[in-house]
Amino acid sequence: MSSKPAAPRSETAPPTESADGLSALNAEAFAHNMLQVGLKSQKLLMDFASRMTRPEAAGPLDPLNISGAMMELVKAMGENRQAVAEAQTRWWGDFMILWEATALRMLGGEAPPVVQPAPGDRRFRDADWQRNEIFDFIKQSYLLTANAMQEMVANLHGLDENQRRRVAFYTRQFADALAPTNFPLTNPEVLRATIASNGENLVKGLDNLLADVERGQGELSIRQSADGFVIGENIATAPGKVVFRNEIMELLQYDAVTDEVYERPLLIFPPWINKFYIIDLRPENSFVRWLTAQGYTVFLVSWANPDSRLAQKGFEDYMRQGIFAALDAVEAATGVKDPNCVGYCIGGTLLAATIAYMAQKQDDRIHSATFWAAQADFSEAGELSVFVDEAQLDALKHQMEESGGVLQGSKMATAFNMLRANDLIWSFVINNYMLGKQPMPFDLLYWNSDTTRMPEKLHLSYLRQCYKENALAKGRMVLDKVRLDLSKVKVPTYFQSAREDHIAPAKSVFKATKLFGGPVRFIIAGSGHIAGVINPPAAKKYQYWTNENGDKAATLDTWRAGSQEHPGSWWPDWDQWLSKLSGGKVAARKPGDGKLKVLGNAPGTYVKVKAQ
Repeated sequence: MSSKPAAPRSETAPPTESADGLSALNAEAFAHNMLQVGLKSQKLLMDFASRMTRPEAAGPLDPLNISGAMMELVKAMGENRQAVAEAQTRWWGDFMILWEATALRMLGGEAPPVVQPAPGDRRFRDADWQRNEIFDFIKQSYLLTANAMQEMVANLHGLDENQRRRVAFYTRQFADALAPTNFPLTNPEVLRATIASNGENLVKGLDNLLADVERGQGELSIRQSADGFVIGENIATAPGKVVFRNEIMELLQYDAVTDEVYERPLLIFPPWINKFYIIDLRPENSFVRWLTAQGYTVFLVSWANPDSRLAQKGFEDYMRQGIFAALDAVEAATGVKDPNCVGYCIGGTLLAATIAYMAQKQDDRIHSATFWAAQADFSEAGELSVFVDEAQLDALKHQMEESGGVLQGSKMATAFNMLRANDLIWSFVINNYMLGKQPMPFDLLYWNSDTTRMPEKLHLSYLRQCYKENALAKGRMVLDKVRLDLSKVKVPTYFQSAREDHIAPAKSVFKATKLFGGPVRFIIAGSGHIAGVINPPAAKKYQYWTNENGDKAATLDTWRAGSQEHPGSWWPDWDQWLSKLSGGKVAARKPGDGKLKVLGNAPGTYVKVKAQ
């Protein structure tokens, strides 16, 4: 007799009505599917218990130091008993008003909501959260409680800003996890699906969950997009060639699409935390294609997905084998020794450190520097800073050593997903595991899940020197025995920030503009860390703000007060700035025309290396 569970079923013989209004068929099918749920849940728990007993599962019990944050919260609550009591009193008063409003609605009356979801909170879009009195009561009671928790944390004394930020972050994670949308019995959409399919959605959901655990080799790896993408076939398709390669990067040169191009080429350094093709997803939103259409010769670095062989590569190595090697290659390909350069996110931090080093060495091989959502001053670095304390850094070091000197991509993805947990974690828990659906194909989320590893030395150095010590902004960072001073940098710089960026907040990006010694242009784009950067003009989405006298503004608030809003993409503004620094026009270049041989077609080989 086979031990393989039978397939879920939702139909057999014609239904027979039972006294409770459910057909005997429905009851039978539902019972059968619930049996499958039980069997699959048992398998999941047994697999989990088995993995926990393996030697390789040993590691820090609390790698995120959540217990430390909660201890800080408990201590602060003990020292602020009046503030806690006041918060509880306000919550109880609001809850009594909610009881009265719900009772009135159940008697046929009308009552305005006591609390509403925050703008952009999409968890309660289902109509039953509004029209059904019970679900509306569940929703509002949850929101009252979640808001009260956050308000109490915000009003506690005795926490410094770093502690408050960490406590508030994990309080929000706790509240998000307990949302009624995340439980089948309190989610009206899941309940309807369960009744309509006789529980088949839950069986399919557990199948999805088991598949995600298997794909994550024992860790939950939530699928955010259907596997409908192939790098080089339907994403990352801008035509070009690999013209240089070393152990940490490939250099791509893209084909010209205009008869003439600007003399000075453009060299782009993306973050190594993600793969480069966010800049070249599909033809309609490819930044690379738009740049070549404006007449730029575009070179783009594709970082290696590191393994243990690169574990001890640090900032100096990425400067020399990354930026310096790329500059030499661009000169060999075009004859131009000083291209305009771009750094995106952490690639921008590396670029800032490098041009500070070059300024001290009187090295003039970079003509201008553009920073997309990049930080050089980390004093207000946003929520990622909650992951940087000594306990977490020690745990991180242990994890990387256990993995051969690299941080697995899944670990970094989890941290970034937690910044937008409702959108990037819990929405997929509901869709994939409770509704039993497959995720839709979405290029941006496919890219987000296509993770990369981090070399131990580079990653720990970055977290310590930038997030923990803010050494670059303070003039304390040293590369190759040279102390870096950003005020020595005189090349023109352009800083793009985004209004809703939680990774490189606009306030943090703005602070960097006060560190450089040359002419600076700063703008704020609509949306966040990704959509704020990748916003093609043809889409006619969002907006951006400029301030022609912004260099005189001491703070971001002052800058905003004198800014002007413009509809659409910020790309044309940057093009206007960049074109003036790009020289005259010359005949279009072709990869391989210079001193570099073509090594293969774009997008290259490094981008196709997968990481856990």
